[in-house]
Amino acid sequence: MSTEKGRDAEGKAARHLGLKGYRILDRNARLGRGELDIVAGKGDILAFVEVKLRPNRDAGLLAVTTDKQERLRSAASAWLACHKEHLHLQCRFDLIILTPGRFLTHIEHMQDVFR
Repeated sequence: MSTEKGRDAEGKAARHLGLKGYRILDRNARLGRGELDIVAGKGDILAFVEVKLRPNRDAGLLAVTTDKQERLRSAASAWLACHKEHLHLQCRFDLIILTPGRFLTHIEHMQDVFR
């Protein structure tokens, strides 16, 4: 995400992950053919987290197209090539969808959304 709203959404997502016990390892990593919004670790899990700010959940899910998934896989592979100390971890792709409400932003964290 490149807009101010996007950066704010990524910040909220990173704080949410931190509260859930994840350690943020990297943000906005441009590698391979894509960009990784957040790379986070927890235990033996390494999560490549895509963050979407959308008006509803379905719009967030639809934004992770097959092409987007391929770009994320490429970026994740390149990130791992640069951070070999994490190769032993179980990798997955997560999605965090933020949907603005009247007073609060709803944050939904979906784990292992594609392979």
